[in-house]
Amino acid sequence: MTRPAARSLALLCAASTFALMTLSAHAEGEVNIYSARHYDVDEQLYSGFEKATGVKVNLIEGKEDELIERMKAEGANSPADIFITADAGRLWRADQAGLLAAVQSPELTSRIPEHLRQPDGHWFGISTRARVIFYDKTKLTDPPQTYAALADPKYKGMICVRSGTNIYMLSLLASYIAHNGEEAAKSWAEGLKANLARDPQGGDTDQLKGLVSGECQIAVANTYYFARGLTDTVEGLSDGIDRIGIVFPDQDGNGTHVNISGAGLTVNAPNRDNGLKFLEYMTTDDAQSFFAKGNNEYPVVEGVAASSVVVGLGQFKSDTLNLDELGKNQPRAQEIYNEVGFK
Repeated sequence: MTRPAARSLALLCAASTFALMTLSAHAEGEVNIYSARHYDVDEQLYSGFEKATGVKVNLIEGKEDELIERMKAEGANSPADIFITADAGRLWRADQAGLLAAVQSPELTSRIPEHLRQPDGHWFGISTRARVIFYDKTKLTDPPQTYAALADPKYKGMICVRSGTNIYMLSLLASYIAHNGEEAAKSWAEGLKANLARDPQGGDTDQLKGLVSGECQIAVANTYYFARGLTDTVEGLSDGIDRIGIVFPDQDGNGTHVNISGAGLTVNAPNRDNGLKFLEYMTTDDAQSFFAKGNNEYPVVEGVAASSVVVGLGQFKSDTLNLDELGKNQPRAQEIYNEVGFK
């Protein structure tokens, strides 16, 4: 994805080998960001922050685990001030590695709901997405209304989902563990596997394409992938998207599973004050609107409107489980998927 060269320092990787790059550890009026997000809208966020504060953004982009390993290798000499990634489980991994610092900020705690931030202030949600059930309206009149129902034998051979190693699937099962216990979670994983229309494969967009192609009748995906199919031309999806219905699961129970893109101040941040400014800027109405309108994500700050496309998907009750629990349960979630032979 293209970004202005003056702003972005690309993280180049070959297998697990990092290219050598340097950033000035401490520079007055600058902040160094390691980001695993790769969306065009983020350029607006960085520009908006620079305009609002006069602080220059230096950016390194890469895959989540690679950035975590990079910070671990850099140790106390790491130039990173801020780590940004998608999924609370990945933020939990960074926190468990001792890479994120506790932040005390009335601005952050007042504007970000409690369940969308780490209890000790080690990371904060900056946007949310819901993981919901989609279905083929032309073939199915009684789609699952709960996550538990995805394991109901009546849906045998109908479901398309991602791999059990995928972070979104791990977080979904981690949430199921938190609410229902490990035994119930294992039974659910077994039932889900038995109901698959094909081996787990591809990304969220591929699951939605499976509905259009007729390969499956039910799919699990994040809301913004569907919204992208409505607003952009996505081959294999947009032309047949009218046949896809949406269910926000568990409206009579815990509520729909949500996850975040989030950010944390690094423990070795050389520009700590500027890093805190950046975190607080992410909760401003302007920044939250960028998330909402630029990538069809849900704002974390109450009162900021989602995009008209996202609003059109419908209102729903979201699960208020503290997302730190997702990270805590992810190792067991992976074991369960492995135990039941979920690819």
